[in-house]
Amino acid sequence: MCSFLSTSKWVLFELVVLSLGIMVAFQFKVLLFTARRIRLPFPPGPSKKWIIGNLSDIPTAEQWIVFTEWAKRYGNIVHARVLQTHLVVLNDVETAIDLLDKRSTIYSSRAPVPMLDMIENLNFSSMLPHNDRWREHRRMFQGFLKPGAVGSFERYQYQQADDLLCRLRDTPDQFLSHLRLESSAIMMSAIYDYNAASMDDHYLKIVEKSVENIAIAAMPGAFLVNDLPFLRHVPEWFPGGGFKAFVRETKMWTDQMRNDTLRIVQNKIEAGEASDCLAAQLLEGCQSENQLNNIKSVCATAYAAGAETSSSTLQGFFYAMVNFPDVQRRAQQEIDEVIGWDRLPTLEDRTSLPYIEAVYRESLRWHPVTPIGVPHYTTDEDVYNGYYIPKGTTIIPNVWAMTRDPRKYQDPEIFDPSRFLEKDGSLNKDDVHYLFGFGRRICPGRHLAAVTIWLSIVRILATFDIKKKKDSSGKEIQVDRGYSGNALAIHPHPFECDIAPRSEIIKGLIPDKITQPHS
Repeated sequence: MCSFLSTSKWVLFELVVLSLGIMVAFQFKVLLFTARRIRLPFPPGPSKKWIIGNLSDIPTAEQWIVFTEWAKRYGNIVHARVLQTHLVVLNDVETAIDLLDKRSTIYSSRAPVPMLDMIENLNFSSMLPHNDRWREHRRMFQGFLKPGAVGSFERYQYQQADDLLCRLRDTPDQFLSHLRLESSAIMMSAIYDYNAASMDDHYLKIVEKSVENIAIAAMPGAFLVNDLPFLRHVPEWFPGGGFKAFVRETKMWTDQMRNDTLRIVQNKIEAGEASDCLAAQLLEGCQSENQLNNIKSVCATAYAAGAETSSSTLQGFFYAMVNFPDVQRRAQQEIDEVIGWDRLPTLEDRTSLPYIEAVYRESLRWHPVTPIGVPHYTTDEDVYNGYYIPKGTTIIPNVWAMTRDPRKYQDPEIFDPSRFLEKDGSLNKDDVHYLFGFGRRICPGRHLAAVTIWLSIVRILATFDIKKKKDSSGKEIQVDRGYSGNALAIHPHPFECDIAPRSEIIKGLIPDKITQPHS
């Protein structure tokens, strides 16, 4: 036993020496590389410590706040370094478009994430590098999620929007859970033709746990192995090897997410039951095991991205309605004038409701679900405005700073839909497209998500009043703003509000009962 401990100490000592040696070698490589780049400067940024760079400057939580402070100090493009990784943070839409859209040839990949690489067969589309597998995934997405194709999923969106109204009427205190369920159920229906009854549903729990672990694994600073990839070869029992247990657990969940959910559709196909969901359409052309693996990954990615975006945005919308009642009243006035009280709004009414459209856009801006976007990765070196950007740089679009740009959005913390309207009441050209990503990595499901969010917002406003809850003494309970989650997806802190039908007449428009789930 003593001999084993002694050997372990020597192995640990050798590992530490090896790590320091690699860091020192990298530091000399940086100096040599700097001399070779004709002395072009990196973009401005915070001062860097020898070897670790800005490792201690970047928190593991609310990174977007730090990056936005950097923007105020250093400008719209900021350089930092974490160990051997170069980071460039883009803080305004114009710079992001210049690089991620106009130079997408070299800015469309994803940085290697060893934690995700160790989760075998994951191949989450949004995390893939710019390679043939990603292009195949993109082709699958584009065929079914382009603007002209998402109409085939409208029946699921109407069904779940009606079910949401029923749940808000019957159990309004559980509204946060209802919003999560609506978003998740729409994606499960559209992708797998499966109607979930609650967030306790077996399949929803599998996907929710998988997505949670994937987000943690990919979060910058969460695991040292993502910055020092050689650590992946450390055995699990060795000090610092505990991340492998997390990888093993995540693989268990993601295997279920990929296989169990697709089996729902495969069973229906084998039973001769017709279905026009995304998975069924993709399975029609499946001719190999490789294609089947791609289908599993594409469907899992589509579900995770769609459910997360819609749910979080709608939670932010409720938070805004509680704190900005004048906006709610103006929106309801437009609905009453255009739609009346004898029917619920439909998607055909969208162009006739410019203020509702402005509420939708402001909901996306005011509560950006992904405040720093999914980072891009350069596959070649570049020069931008006299600044040098090395090959292999992680490019972070700071979406939070973009939504708070004082040149575009005066008083950005105020929820003000009128910022998207011209003086005559028509919509301006700011459609907040940047909130769905940039260039070739823009979210392929953005059109489906946009319809889900808009339809939910307009029907909730048409049928319910949302107000601050009162305590036992009749005093309004104040709602403090705050976020939970991580940089890949944030949600408002849980809060209470009072939700009630606007009138008995309008209450009668709400369907009597919730759609029965599949057995």
